[in-house]
Amino acid sequence: MSPQRKRRSDGAITAAFSRRSRGKRSAFIPFLVAGDPSLEATPDLLRALVAGGADVIELGVAFSDPIADGPTIQRGSHRALAAGSSLSAVLGIVERHREELGVPIVLFTYYNPVHARGVETFADQAAGSGVDGVLCVDLPPDEGLRELQPALEDRGVDSIYLIAATSTRERIDRAAGASNGFVYYTARSDVTGEREDLIPTLAREVKRVRRRVRLPVAVGFGISTPRQVEEVAKVAHGVVVGSALVRLIEEDAAEPDLAARLERRVRELTAPLRD
Repeated sequence: MSPQRKRRSDGAITAAFSRRSRGKRSAFIPFLVAGDPSLEATPDLLRALVAGGADVIELGVAFSDPIADGPTIQRGSHRALAAGSSLSAVLGIVERHREELGVPIVLFTYYNPVHARGVETFADQAAGSGVDGVLCVDLPPDEGLRELQPALEDRGVDSIYLIAATSTRERIDRAAGASNGFVYYTARSDVTGEREDLIPTLAREVKRVRRRVRLPVAVGFGISTPRQVEEVAKVAHGVVVGSALVRLIEEDAAEPDLAARLERRVRELTAPLRD
């Protein structure tokens, strides 16, 4: 791992949302599990996301018990673990390719790997690799503020927290106050996964959150089609798509043109967001 970088002042995630805001469009945030279907394939898949129109990338750290993830991403995590993926391997991929990719990278992880490594060591290595933000899906903001967030903030790495339709005003305020870069609004209160329809109250709930939050609001969980991307983009600053892309990798992993297929799919999803 390279030496710790100086505190970054560019705010790459904030800048990415600002660019899209000036263009009056939402940011597109695709999610992949690093190491699925293999560590060797992951850099090409990340390039495909960028070529297809990604503004920010959520890169998942495979975890053995991903309780917030639906079956598609759970299977992706298990494939990645079987292929030898680990937190160190993921950070190594980011370090080697972050500058080339040219878009911010948000590490999507559970807290156990962070805690096992040690918060300060993790923060050093995340910053040194070029990670721009960290979302610990099972870490409440109150707990994150005690240890992880100060360590990340000292090194210029954003902390991102989840809020949901079931979140109280107090919970929204705590998560928004603790977050940097953006807040992640989960469009469903269960696990990730593709759905045929968005929940009917989504627009109203996102507007409710936006009234209380100073940061951009990105919406994920259950978004998988261009039509759904278009609908969410009407009310959110960012749109997150994960399971639909992980499913494509699962189904087409043996195809020699996997990266090209992924790029085409991302282009389809981002079509409603283009000028």
